Amino acid sequence: MLQSISNVFKIPDLKKKILYTAFILVLYRLGSFIPIPGINATALKDFMGGATSQGGNLFGMFDLFVGGNLGRASVFALGIMPYITASIVVQLLGGVIPYFERLKKEGAEGQKKMNQIIRYGTLPIAAFNAIGITLFLKNGVEGAVMIPGPLFIFTSVLTMVTGVMLIMWLGEQITDHGIGNGISLIIFAGIIARYPSGFWNMFQMVRVGSMSLFSAILVLIMMVFVTASVVLITEANRKIPVQYAKRIIGRKVYGGQSTHIPLKVNTAGVIPIIFAQSIIMFPRTIATFFPDSDFWIGVVRLLSPGAALYTILYVTLIIFFAYFYTAMVMNPTEMAENMKKYGGFIPGRKPGKKTADYINNVLVRITLPGAVFFAAIAILPEFMSKWFSLPFAFGGTGLIIIVGVALDTLQQIESHLVMRHYEGFMKKGKLRSRRG
Repeated sequence: MLQSISNVFKIPDLKKKILYTAFILVLYRLGSFIPIPGINATALKDFMGGATSQGGNLFGMFDLFVGGNLGRASVFALGIMPYITASIVVQLLGGVIPYFERLKKEGAEGQKKMNQIIRYGTLPIAAFNAIGITLFLKNGVEGAVMIPGPLFIFTSVLTMVTGVMLIMWLGEQITDHGIGNGISLIIFAGIIARYPSGFWNMFQMVRVGSMSLFSAILVLIMMVFVTASVVLITEANRKIPVQYAKRIIGRKVYGGQSTHIPLKVNTAGVIPIIFAQSIIMFPRTIATFFPDSDFWIGVVRLLSPGAALYTILYVTLIIFFAYFYTAMVMNPTEMAENMKKYGGFIPGRKPGKKTADYINNVLVRITLPGAVFFAAIAILPEFMSKWFSLPFAFGGTGLIIIVGVALDTLQQIESHLVMRHYEGFMKKGKLRSRRG
């Protein structure tokens, strides 16, 4: 491992990409501490402390993805979430609108057009989010705005929207000139920035005696085991064998080779958890506007982490959205038609509808264990907090994103090493891409 790390810096091009990526991420983190003019940071911090504590709401969840920028009311308060929202919308539209379906089939040129549409869509989504957050800070958080008025609304919205576009540009610079997916790495940097202070707080708890040394060691062992499990499920796939028939054209023989289709156990990734969190936290967010209502207090109690109804709904929604999103992005009929078009077939299955049905049945079977596992990871933080009084949230959406982005970035570094005849992080460079 140490030899592989040293090999990374022996390749000038790879070294330059890694240093460039690190520089951009440092710029992003520095910008995260530049506040929006006119904000009372203390009042906002107190409110966000309640939002991210036991229970939480959409603001607390949103703050997780933007690396605490919303809680600090920084110029990057919206993070890259408007861009992610636009990407998800365009991807979902690809399954229902013919124009987007055609773009998906046009290869690199179609992807370029879709990226441009996503950029245009980011602007109105960012503006809408910025207006909503600004009005909420002005009217919903007592003392958060020092001088409320039209000028504050204008400057806040303009600052946050500009911050989103700047982050989007920084992410694209990483993708084009650095290593890894820039947008994903920016989210990764925001989430992982919380961990050092969390581990420090746990150390302080052990030092003062509020957490036993045995419990701390047990927690660390569980963290290693859970992280390894997430890596395993993230990388897991079901290989469907595909045989291509031989074709003789002139004096040349084409085809005849065997290959496979890798179907991911977790095709949907972290998207089902995000959707489920958004839906189940929405009533809690509405309840913040009615603090004296007995009805909304009851709703908050029923939908608080640890409550039976909350856990049942959360797990059910994650499984539902896992199947829903997989159905949107995977088209067995199209896969079967493409195989038939190029002379491919699954041994023992007739081309066409029988092949499509077989692929669909495999997807249905492998999606369930992946969805159940990620649902368990999603509810892990509340149990860790209850059992061990852990001072920070471990598991859930953040851990899945961290593992996924780390694997993607490591795979790119691995390919650079192997291409230049260096030994990779795994023996003989056998690290598989998450994309199969």
